[in-house]
Amino acid sequence: MDDKINVNYVLDSQGARLERTNKRLFILSVILIIAFFVSNGLWVCYELQFVDEIEVEQEVETGQGDAYVSGVGDINAEGKTKGN
Repeated sequence: MDDKINVNYVLDSQGARLERTNKRLFILSVILIIAFFVSNGLWVCYELQFVDEIEVEQEVETGQGDAYVSGVGDINAEGKTKGN
């Protein structure tokens, strides 16, 4: 009879340890998921602070010589740039 009580005590204590371990692993998983989303959000904020500028240079043949059009932004039909 003593052996059966001793085995139940060992199994109960082992089960309690596993429950505590599972709880700790679950909390760790939640913390890691939150850290993942926070770090990705910070990277997005970091990347949004930069402005992409595109320079356009085009060689155009005219009847009298070469003309160069360069600028930043949209180029209209007259060769003038809109914007910056």
